[in-house]
Amino acid sequence: MTALTGTGPLLRLALRRDRITLPVWVYLLTASVASTTYSFKKLYGTAASRGQLAASLAGNGSLRALYGPLGDSGIGGITVWRIGVTGAALAAAMSILLVVRHTRAQEEDGRLELIGAGAVARPAPLTAALAAAALANGLLALLTTASLVALGQPLAGSLAFGCSLAACGLVFAGVASVTAQLAETGRAANSLAGAALGLAYVLRAASDASTVHGPGAFDWLSPIGWSEQVQPYGADRWWVLLLSLAVAGLLAGVAYTLVGRRDLGSGLLPQRPGPATAARTLRTPFALAVRLQRGTLAGWCAAFAVAGGVFGAIAKGIVDLVGGNRPVADVLRRMGGQHGVADAYLSSIMGILGMLAAVYAVQCVLRLRAEETEGRAEPVLAGPVSRLGWATGHLLFPLLGSAALLTCGGLAAGAAEHATLGDRAGSVAELLGGALVQLPAVWLTAAAAVLLLGLAPRWTSAGWGVLTAFVLIGWLGPALQADQWVLDLSPFTHTPHLPGGTFAAQPLLWLTLLTAALTAAGLTGLRHRDLG
Repeated sequence: MTALTGTGPLLRLALRRDRITLPVWVYLLTASVASTTYSFKKLYGTAASRGQLAASLAGNGSLRALYGPLGDSGIGGITVWRIGVTGAALAAAMSILLVVRHTRAQEEDGRLELIGAGAVARPAPLTAALAAAALANGLLALLTTASLVALGQPLAGSLAFGCSLAACGLVFAGVASVTAQLAETGRAANSLAGAALGLAYVLRAASDASTVHGPGAFDWLSPIGWSEQVQPYGADRWWVLLLSLAVAGLLAGVAYTLVGRRDLGSGLLPQRPGPATAARTLRTPFALAVRLQRGTLAGWCAAFAVAGGVFGAIAKGIVDLVGGNRPVADVLRRMGGQHGVADAYLSSIMGILGMLAAVYAVQCVLRLRAEETEGRAEPVLAGPVSRLGWATGHLLFPLLGSAALLTCGGLAAGAAEHATLGDRAGSVAELLGGALVQLPAVWLTAAAAVLLLGLAPRWTSAGWGVLTAFVLIGWLGPALQADQWVLDLSPFTHTPHLPGGTFAAQPLLWLTLLTAALTAAGLTGLRHRDLG
């Protein structure tokens, strides 16, 4: 045996298991870049309008913190400014989830112990996971380059941009490979790697906000900042990519060293044992669900509060930014002037928060399936606990937890927007309402996952596919001028556009009734089928 024995079959297995998830990730990222480029070609078709955009960004620290500085003022450069930071962060998230799924998560579930009983070298699962991440990021770079070239952008800048996204993904694949050796659970490994990604984003944002021209000096401390330092469509600094590849290789080398220094199934970080006897407060299914879900809910609430505050704080920057573009300004004046600009921006932000809340809701439903497949539900149901009681305890979190998330996001956005614009009494209440009207769409998305859980449990993970389809239709459909019947397939199309729009209760009522019907059907199926 060699260190690579078994890597090929494990790589094919990983690609087969992610044959739906990975293409969706790559397609979503590529489509975001392509749609952004297409939109900017229409909005900023002249050199004068792009010059006004560059001048507006020069003095707007909040937008530089969110999107980064604007390098080249061509269509390609504007695309890099608008989607570069977000794309790099999403490529990093894709890589983290992929590597942890095929290393620590498989080890936690006991699959690697069975695989290791065959002719498989100890480093082979890690090698397969890193190879899958490399293939996914390589495909992302290739498709991003091809889409930009097809839209008329220069090949060199397009290739530099695609490679910068992939390089950031590879760095965080290396980060995840290390955290998978440190932590004892897949969730902890994802959390550690996610914290590293958040730190990288914050360092990059602080550096860009303090620097008027080009990326800041502290961008060199962040892998996301390294993607900016490539400067696609400008200097095209290819050598920065070598830095990302070197760090990714170094992290992978550390992970390989740690693999050989720990026992299978254990992590290098010590686990804190729990009490020998459960507290009296854990005697009900709902109390157990609260104990299992409370940490995740708290983290999501904090993230929504921060995101809402950031998006609300840059409302004034958005008003100043688009106000200098004559075609856009004419449209927005018809929508109500500067208030119309702010309302249009903030209503779109509330829609994005709704889609993110749907991610949390689907995650909660899939946690119920994980409790079942990993054998933890059977001991609970062996006592005086009904299946419906057990399931309801967990399903209250997609119902009430998503409301808590949107409340945090809406309140934070309203407070920040009121602090920056200051001339809109009631802006906090308006944005809270704009966030909460997204709830029926969030609930319907979760109900689709509940239906799969009850009637087709092996396909419960397809709930992510349903969510992705809803998000793609609701997010990219209008930009791509899709037919109305296509847009109507997403529940997020039917939520009122608040603030600024007209509130209509009837679509929300229909979404809620459909949610109740799908949930009832799913729970009925769960009650009568075999567990596991």
